[in-house]
Amino acid sequence: MTTHSFKNSKQEFNFGPWKLTANKSHIMKSKDIEKLAEEMKMHSLPEMLFGDNVLKVQHAGGFGISFNATDALRTVDNGHGTVKVACAEAWQESRADSEHSKEVVKPYDWTFTTDYKGTLLGDELKLKVTPTTERIDLEKLKTREQIMYFEEVLLFEDELHDHGVSMLSVKVRVMPSSFFVLLRFFLRVDGVLIRTNDTRVYHELPRK
Repeated sequence: MTTHSFKNSKQEFNFGPWKLTANKSHIMKSKDIEKLAEEMKMHSLPEMLFGDNVLKVQHAGGFGISFNATDALRTVDNGHGTVKVACAEAWQESRADSEHSKEVVKPYDWTFTTDYKGTLLGDELKLKVTPTTERIDLEKLKTREQIMYFEEVLLFEDELHDHGVSMLSVKVRVMPSSFFVLLRFFLRVDGVLIRTNDTRVYHELPRK
């Protein structure tokens, strides 16, 4: 399993009217993971769950967007198993005797696949999400520009009973002209599939 640093830290960076905050903490304890699984009515949760980790991008006006593991796991289809392979049954059986699972294990998404795109913030004002044909200028992001702030926050990871990896993480990069956030769910089931779900958030300062 990948080696990670589990020291508690809080990093903040101001970019115009925006404040970017990255909270990083330790892995949730097993008993807390089991309690959360019961609350969410899920048979199991990722082995490495960082429930207190969060990346928040918030405007001075109060609105913004944040990324956290709990909200991401709420979008997992826990009623169906989407990957039907031999190791799925073995993986489920390995967790069937966990304290929070008192009933026969039913099919569910043991890969924790999520299409989570973030959690909107704000009481009176919120960002409005609408379909658009506009696209992020990826070529501009490749331009060499000073990196004023960078942070990566791991939200969860699981080795799928040694049959691959399921991981959700979010990165933020701030340049003099813009900031870029990449939320990535990555799944690898050995010998079966690789899946990536990306959410990109890009904001460019108005040109003077």
